[in-house]
Amino acid sequence: MNICVIGTGYVGLVVGACFAETGNQVICVDNDEEKIKDLNSGVISIYEPQLDELVRTNTKEGRLKFSDNIDEAIKNSLVCFIAVGTPEDEFGNANLNYVYNVAEQIASSLNGYKVIVNKSTVPIGTGEKIYNFIKSKTDVDFDIVSNPEFLKQGAAVEDFLKPDRVVIGSNSCRATNIMRELYAPHILNGNPIMVMDLKSAEMTKYAANCFLALKISYINEIANICEKTGADINEVRSAISQDKRIGHHFMFAGIGFGGSCFPKDLKALINTAMQNDADSQILKAAYETNLKQRELFVQKIKKRFLNIQELTFGVWGLSFKPKTNDMRQAPSVTIIKKLLENGAKIKVFDPKAQLEAKKIFGEQIEYCKNSYEAIENADAMLLLTEWHEFRTPDFEKMSKMMKQKIIFDGRNQYNPKILDELGFEYYSIGR
Repeated sequence: MNICVIGTGYVGLVVGACFAETGNQVICVDNDEEKIKDLNSGVISIYEPQLDELVRTNTKEGRLKFSDNIDEAIKNSLVCFIAVGTPEDEFGNANLNYVYNVAEQIASSLNGYKVIVNKSTVPIGTGEKIYNFIKSKTDVDFDIVSNPEFLKQGAAVEDFLKPDRVVIGSNSCRATNIMRELYAPHILNGNPIMVMDLKSAEMTKYAANCFLALKISYINEIANICEKTGADINEVRSAISQDKRIGHHFMFAGIGFGGSCFPKDLKALINTAMQNDADSQILKAAYETNLKQRELFVQKIKKRFLNIQELTFGVWGLSFKPKTNDMRQAPSVTIIKKLLENGAKIKVFDPKAQLEAKKIFGEQIEYCKNSYEAIENADAMLLLTEWHEFRTPDFEKMSKMMKQKIIFDGRNQYNPKILDELGFEYYSIGR
């Protein structure tokens, strides 16, 4: 099938590469000429496991191409995916300017029936508005489909190639059948394609992300109570996760969630509720608890040292989660900024996100070649992202390198008893 994917960010590039991997002819389009030039040269700014290999292989085989010519891409495709950003505006709503810009370009380039698929996360009702918008500008036949993505950064390729479900919001049998055919190679494991109306598909995306965010905020709030009362959140989490009604996913206490989805989608759904005179107290609490979790971590550091001016902190991990270089809404950004405001010196190491960090902090912090360099002569180590390589460090080596043997673990990775025996002061979440 001939496909174009408009937008080459995290979602668009994964969508394009994975559809090419299953034999389709895919053109990925972006108006950033430099980005297209880099992609055609094999340079990928996004770190996502397996993605670079898929892009290289399918580009070499001629199934995947990159272009800044959106008109040509649309004309040569049956299915057109919209995969542009919907960043929050100053009021917390999803900014749909990019989506409507693409819709206008599609309308002017239609040369025959197309299935226009929205992959971008958009407020409920946007699909119908896009349909009416394009319909007002052309007489050419087309259908609109909502096909939300459920890709975990760090496992996005695997999630796309073997989805646990595919959601299709469509009011057209013709478009639905085309989408079923397109996704057929991806559901050989027997997982379902779920067909529903446009609004329900759009709501499904928000409902899923906000529920997962709520689980994280809930376990963090329980962790804070555990810390005050002397209970151990790890023991509590292990016990309640055995309940099949609760499960163990997204039930780890820490410094909260970040990324491009959960914070933005929570605010967008809160605003949607408000605009439709519906209550959203639970969603508001989840959002506020997440922000508070970062502040509590900083307060813990300041309480230990009283005055952190001129103290040096070695930071392990910058990305909002492991296996990605994405620092959008990362807890590390908030925490480091707060420490800098209080006069601290910061040394950092992250396996993949240091170039992104330089865009945010510039020369305000020191970027190190490895994790041990980051803690040399440090007054404390802060674990902010749970990369696998940080799980079993050489604590004896650390104790000889650090000015003070103090660890603030924002992800509960280490055993308090072992660190106590080694003479470390150890601070974690809810223990």
